[in-house]
Amino acid sequence: MKNNVHFIIYFFILMGFSNSVKSQGLLDTLEKEYPDTPQYEIATFKATRISIGHSIENRKKGVLEIKAMNRFWNIPNFEGQRFVADKVNARLALEYGISDRLTFGAGVSTLDGIFDGFLKYKLLRQRSDKKGSPISMTLFQNGSYRSRRNRPFTDINRFEDFTDQLAFTSQVLIARKFTPQFSMQLSPTYIHRSSSAFDEDPNNHFAIGIGGRYKLGGHVSIVSEYYYVLNPLKSIDTYDAFALGVNWELSDVMLQFQLTNTRGMVEDNFITQTPSNFNFKDGNFVFGFNATFVLHLNQKRKQK
Repeated sequence: MKNNVHFIIYFFILMGFSNSVKSQGLLDTLEKEYPDTPQYEIATFKATRISIGHSIENRKKGVLEIKAMNRFWNIPNFEGQRFVADKVNARLALEYGISDRLTFGAGVSTLDGIFDGFLKYKLLRQRSDKKGSPISMTLFQNGSYRSRRNRPFTDINRFEDFTDQLAFTSQVLIARKFTPQFSMQLSPTYIHRSSSAFDEDPNNHFAIGIGGRYKLGGHVSIVSEYYYVLNPLKSIDTYDAFALGVNWELSDVMLQFQLTNTRGMVEDNFITQTPSNFNFKDGNFVFGFNATFVLHLNQKRKQK
């Protein structure tokens, strides 16, 4: 019996060594045949959002994303207690790949009636052949319009003119895929609010985001994000946004589940105006659910 076990172990070791040699030989052959063809890392993050914030990923040219995002939370001593949640914020958005590097998106959120639009441009791509950039970098620019007063932040913005309700977010998304399972991203962020009701509150905010993804196996991964605001609002108490979640990839559908402390889904809203801390002990958190559907419009045109 022991001899059979030893034979099986030796067999698998030999097969693993053989496959390793074959794989290395294949890579060497490809390198010799195509020495000038760059090899890029793919799927640093499987979705265009890590969890609550944008990732470096863009959709390819002609690909349309339909994104439905939801946040559910309870309010202590709320008179209108519901079975699932006291309050809900929903966002419906479309994102389209203008090119393989450039994506345009637009959406609307029910909480405060926020309309937003953005552009993402992939500036650098991480090379897997160790001959080029060790990181990927994407530039992100967002603009939003708040059509209703922000609850509970009713008075932080003026509502005298149209421009008073505008905000703009600029980010440099920097990521690296360290292993096939593990990726990390840094997100230096600048936010400009067009108006402020209080002199003590800054119109310009600076923040740094950090996010990560670890693939568990198959199509499931654990993700987490945290945004630290260097100069938060002073007229009211706010907290740094945090999220912990699970992403589940199903062909052309991505499902994202998260526990977070933020109710907003647009950058200037959730980074600078998160009203509660993340606390498991008190259950003071928000449940989030994102569903992303991908349509390959270019492929359908070619088939016709």
